[in-house]
Amino acid sequence: MIPILSTLIFLPLLGAIIIFCLPPRLEKSIRFLSLLVTGVVLAVSVCLVMHFDPAVGGASNSMQFVEYHPWLHNLHIWYFLGVDGLSLPLVFLTALLGFLACLSSYEIKERVKEYFIFYLLLMTGMIGTFLALDLVLFYIFWEIVLIPMYFLIGIWGGPRREYAAVKFFLYTLAGSVLMLLGILTAYFLSTPHTFNMLQLGLSGFDLRWQIILFLAFFLAFAVKVPVFPFHTWLPDAHVEAPTPVSVLLAGVLLKMGGYGLLRVCFPIFKAAAFVLAPVLAMLGVVNIVYGAWVAFAQTDFKKMVAYSSVSHMGFVLLGAASLTVTGFNGALLGMFNHGIITGGMFLLVGVLYTRAHTRELNRFGGLTNSMPFYAFCLTFLSLASLGLPGLSGFVGEFLSLVGAFKPYPWLVVAAGIGLVMTVGYFLSMIGRVLLGALNPKCVPYVDMNTRELVTIVPLMAIVLIVGFYPQSVLNFQQEAMQGLAHLFKL
Repeated sequence: MIPILSTLIFLPLLGAIIIFCLPPRLEKSIRFLSLLVTGVVLAVSVCLVMHFDPAVGGASNSMQFVEYHPWLHNLHIWYFLGVDGLSLPLVFLTALLGFLACLSSYEIKERVKEYFIFYLLLMTGMIGTFLALDLVLFYIFWEIVLIPMYFLIGIWGGPRREYAAVKFFLYTLAGSVLMLLGILTAYFLSTPHTFNMLQLGLSGFDLRWQIILFLAFFLAFAVKVPVFPFHTWLPDAHVEAPTPVSVLLAGVLLKMGGYGLLRVCFPIFKAAAFVLAPVLAMLGVVNIVYGAWVAFAQTDFKKMVAYSSVSHMGFVLLGAASLTVTGFNGALLGMFNHGIITGGMFLLVGVLYTRAHTRELNRFGGLTNSMPFYAFCLTFLSLASLGLPGLSGFVGEFLSLVGAFKPYPWLVVAAGIGLVMTVGYFLSMIGRVLLGALNPKCVPYVDMNTRELVTIVPLMAIVLIVGFYPQSVLNFQQEAMQGLAHLFKL
């Protein structure tokens, strides 16, 4: 039997090795090979979804397609991979955005060979993070993501790329150090000693140590989410990163933080989760309101979408902090939907930037006249992002609010302020970019080409399908979220 999870992880690495052996002048071959590899990864992820059994995928300590082999046996470190309803949507999301962003990467003209090597290494790290069930293996994949992302921003980014790359690196590294200390402490406190995530959930740590370890892991994950006040690296990284990297940064890397909370913090440190859940809920509301408020004030298109991500990920934190089935479902579905919608938004920002060479919203106007397809796509994804019923953005946030209403009614009311502001800044953006008087400088802009439409249309289709039929995703994650909520007997 083919080890499908290892194939997903290491196929991009194999592609990177092959590209490393090719001469730099073969740019067309390098682009094609990268697209082929990410396309095969997407196809394998679709096979994984088709053969996944939702009825058993999230049962207590039940994983599918498990690969369990000794690695460093004396230290109880195992090559342990598995997938359940928690990781499956995020693996598919990573494969899909990885393929579409690779197609968008055809606009990269400088140091093409090095770019795609780092790009494929990034894919390996992201997919591995969602599939690893040994904490040491999880940490290795988590750290693998850091290196290629640093270079992708620092070499192919904008004018302040070095500053943004270093800031991203330092923030993430600081969180990783805390995570490593937490992993080692959990190992030595567990009986018997283990790095196995599933076994650690049965260890029953003392409450004091649970709180300490929960906070150590949470701070690492909070940087990735990002949770206020650890969010300041995100706008700089987004603004300076090339468009395909921004797509993966918003669509996948932020989800690594939310996934870590649901995979590590809540099931392993259950008592601490009970104690700290109200604090997490308050931080989630701060994210929602603060992110929306700051996004409203932005004139840079990319920075506005970046701060909107801070706001939207607040709903993920609020839903998770509810410790309910509904809230957990809302948090996971919200991460999936945010990856699809915001990934598409960054692709659209890139489409406009390649034509105008500016992201200043006030420099546009009346683009509907010269770019009707672009106007339709931007309006569609903006309505999805602001939570229009019938589109996918509404479903995850609604479930998060419903799940959080019983334990935190006043926080849910406060979160409503962020919803109103989200509607405000997206409608304002649509008005400034698409409507009003035609800006003479916009007349020469040609509409979206075939390649650009191919990167956007699949995301729009998913937004529509999940919006009208959310069970298309909820069916896969329901059992896993029920198993997680059962740990809290709620």
